[in-house]
Amino acid sequence: MIASLPMYDRPETRAAWNTLWSAATKEYRRRQKTARQTLPDLPDALSWDANEADHWLRDDLVLSQTCSLPYRTRLHGKVTYLGTFDFGLPGCAPGYYASVLVMRRDDMRHDPQNWPSLTLAYNAPDSQSGWAAPYFHLEARGLAFSNGVETGAHSASAKAVAEGQADIAAIDAQTFRLLRRYEPLMDRLVEIGQTDPTPGLPLITRPGWDASTFWASLSQAIRDMPGADRATLDLNGVTACRVERYTELPVPPPPEAVFA
Repeated sequence: MIASLPMYDRPETRAAWNTLWSAATKEYRRRQKTARQTLPDLPDALSWDANEADHWLRDDLVLSQTCSLPYRTRLHGKVTYLGTFDFGLPGCAPGYYASVLVMRRDDMRHDPQNWPSLTLAYNAPDSQSGWAAPYFHLEARGLAFSNGVETGAHSASAKAVAEGQADIAAIDAQTFRLLRRYEPLMDRLVEIGQTDPTPGLPLITRPGWDASTFWASLSQAIRDMPGADRATLDLNGVTACRVERYTELPVPPPPEAVFA
């Protein structure tokens, strides 16, 4: 069995995520014993080295976190949606997030009319926050990016802009919060706007598993988290979005088609 929470992993946050998982498994086993039920056991620890694309579809998946774009294009119908973490992000409903648009402090081209001539740093072509959100943000204004560089991670996109290899990037708002907290290079960047909020990163499990006891255990563990760990993760709780909130979002064209 495997459980993984890969999306907001950092050296500074990993211990708090591990503490949460330990508390969730303890609560799950307590409930299992109290109910005298025979339930599938859980892995003792989160996996931090699992390949995302591989483990999302494993038939022994207990828990993982995916981006909403691959969820609606590749995973919907093949995994079970459990819920969404609520990070209490400004301007977002519980369980929702947005992308923060950033540029270098000395770059004054903040008007979207300028952006088609800029180089966009995006983490991956299947990223809701890094690619789909900025694409549709500009499309709504009748515009499109014409240049881009794929970086592989939001942190790498921020670095590319800070160091002048790109001009603008769209950073997952919770990742942006963590980068501002821990990465000195963020002092070189300025927030110039946000995209429209969309449902946050889906928590998923394998299909066919009644995960109700597990989900109740995880929810209780979050409520019981020590204040310091909760602050480290910025975790308010968990919420359940309607699956349609994810699947009804439009799918952007691939970057190579836009930049051609």
